Amino acid sequence: MTKDTETYFAEGCGRCKLGGTPACKVHTWAEELQLLRTILLDCTLVEESKWGVPCYTYQGNNVLMLAAFKDFCSVSFFKGALLQDEAGILVRAGENTQAARLIRFTSVQDVTARAEILRNYIFEAIEIEKAGLKVEFKPPEELGIPEEFLNRMNQMPALKDAFHALTPGRRRGYLIHFSGARQSKTREARIEKCIPAILSGKGLNE
Repeated sequence: MTKDTETYFAEGCGRCKLGGTPACKVHTWAEELQLLRTILLDCTLVEESKWGVPCYTYQGNNVLMLAAFKDFCSVSFFKGALLQDEAGILVRAGENTQAARLIRFTSVQDVTARAEILRNYIFEAIEIEKAGLKVEFKPPEELGIPEEFLNRMNQMPALKDAFHALTPGRRRGYLIHFSGARQSKTREARIEKCIPAILSGKGLNE
């Protein structure tokens, strides 16, 4: 996994086999990412490398991340659910996403056209950090526990105990990961792969 932002912009996050190759998605959106990076740094945010991608903070608090995907690059606000979104451009990263919101960009022209809106959203996000506002998360169980995981916990009481002993954030991460698979067989495979980590008291990406 990439440990510094310069490597990210040059080679990618390093999480998949495309990292460091011409096929890496950072090369698809190189101009857009550099333009977005300039805007973010102009807004008094501090650039750091977290989870392999550029993360931008204010007084040590995570505000947003910059990332490249197959069909777009994005700015993702950690507490995007608290933004007013007057322009109506924020989207959820996934169906069960509660706090984060993305702004997707697909061209340099797109970034340029929405630069001022983006700046306004960034400054609003900074004010949210200054005020110490928090997103009120629904309990993980309200996200729904996949039937395959319920069955596995019934088969393994130790797994059930270990799962419920996890922090709410860790439980939420697993449930989102399991539910994100469309096919039952894939959900079962994800569950089996994660069982050792759950039994060890670890989160999804720890």
